[in-house]
Amino acid sequence: MGAGASDAGASPGLQGPPAIGSGGETAKKTGPALAVLMGLSLSHGLNDLIQSLLPAIYPLLKQNFHLDFGQIGLITLAFQATASLLQPAVGLYTDRRPLPFSLASGMVLSLAGLGLLAVAPTYAALVAAAALVGLGSAIFHPEASRVARLASGGRYGLAQSVFQVGGNAGTALGPLLAAFVVVPHGQGSVAWFGLAALTGIAVLTVVGRWYAGRLATTPRVARTVSGAAAGHLSRARVVATIAILLALIFSKFFYTASFASYYTFYLIHRFGVPVAQSQLYLFVFLGSVALGTLLGGPIGDRFGRKPVIWGSILGVLPFTLALPHANLFGTVALSVPIGLILASALPAILVYAQDLLPGRIGLVSGLFYGFAFGMGGLGAALLGELADRVGIEQVFVICAYLPVIGFFAILLPRLR
Repeated sequence: MGAGASDAGASPGLQGPPAIGSGGETAKKTGPALAVLMGLSLSHGLNDLIQSLLPAIYPLLKQNFHLDFGQIGLITLAFQATASLLQPAVGLYTDRRPLPFSLASGMVLSLAGLGLLAVAPTYAALVAAAALVGLGSAIFHPEASRVARLASGGRYGLAQSVFQVGGNAGTALGPLLAAFVVVPHGQGSVAWFGLAALTGIAVLTVVGRWYAGRLATTPRVARTVSGAAAGHLSRARVVATIAILLALIFSKFFYTASFASYYTFYLIHRFGVPVAQSQLYLFVFLGSVALGTLLGGPIGDRFGRKPVIWGSILGVLPFTLALPHANLFGTVALSVPIGLILASALPAILVYAQDLLPGRIGLVSGLFYGFAFGMGGLGAALLGELADRVGIEQVFVICAYLPVIGFFAILLPRLR
């Protein structure tokens, strides 16, 4: 796959009636369903805002429950592992039996986890709350990604960017709101964020009705047939390509885990900044991630997925190598291009993988979101243990080399 429209237009070349959730010619004639995409983006933002509260209040929980870094990493692992293990299974099931209102039910589970987090009296309760939120994400993401593609009007990269940027915005807002609400008022104030979950349930109920209507009018076709985009590739080459994409996801999310879970501790330990100020600096990084996600999809639609994947993983390497040696201003400044460049990869990677297996949208979405969550959770747990042994500053020195894995992008095949 190269620059230009060679791969950006791959899926529109699929022959025959559209598979449910694949986009299809009808959608291309009518254009993107912007109201649906915005509803998905908003609900994704609310969902991920709830999720981001957990790492945002780690300093508070560490103090209240006398936790070490390894225990903090295990809380993240409970959330990420629940989400990652279940997402492919949910996606595989909904490829065969779409569940329009599973979107809202996933948010209900996140609401339950949020409520438990607000009143958790023990470490075990914190872990259980994290697992509940993870379960809600496992149900939400595969089907929401399918609906985004269905509503794309053939502009798959744009649709995934709009959907994903909502999640990035929610992730960025979580630490900011935690700094102004939870840190001053304590763990119990987490309950106020139940309003966000209730709003998400309402929005996703409306989206579910639209989705149910589309299912009722969309022809049901075989979903195991490869599309023209990857029809020239052997099964072994498709499997190898998926493995390369997962390796790139590993690089991206393992490095991102160092920021999401430990950037605040790094700033506090190395530069002595207050907790609230460290949350603001984390917001700067997460805001740049949101912008990178928004840009990555449309750029991939215009110039091709492979150049975006190649540039976003490997292109961030000079900045990650420089960050551990910078002063406070330089660290915050470097976090902006790191977040911007690295985040642009995910929409391109996901659409590229969907083009490989257009009849398995739910499975692909669940596999990649699940693997991303899993790598984030595994990264948080392992990096927490590493921080306990070698120090939080050394963690960022080691992680700086992860983008080298981006060299594997050169092995990705060209898609027609």
